[in-house]
Amino acid sequence: MSARIYQRPKNAMQSGKALLDQWVLEFVPAEAKKPDPLMGWAGSGDTRQQVTLKFPDVEEAKAYAERYGIEAEVHATPPRRLKIQAYADNFR
Repeated sequence: MSARIYQRPKNAMQSGKALLDQWVLEFVPAEAKKPDPLMGWAGSGDTRQQVTLKFPDVEEAKAYAERYGIEAEVHATPPRRLKIQAYADNFR
């Protein structure tokens, strides 16, 4: 079993910053998705893809993974870059 631990990125469509401090543990898919012969929907028999665990910090997520023998890879959060720009800059 392998998983990845990451911090939620900010939603580009909203200005709010709710839930950005949460760390998420998601399992890596064990098998590829295949189309259902009747409806054509994509699916697989891997139910671990449906599980998403949330933690307040990265240390708790790592401890959980170690406790249950899950090989977890931590993805660092990229730094946020703000582009400070005045409205008048649009007319230069």
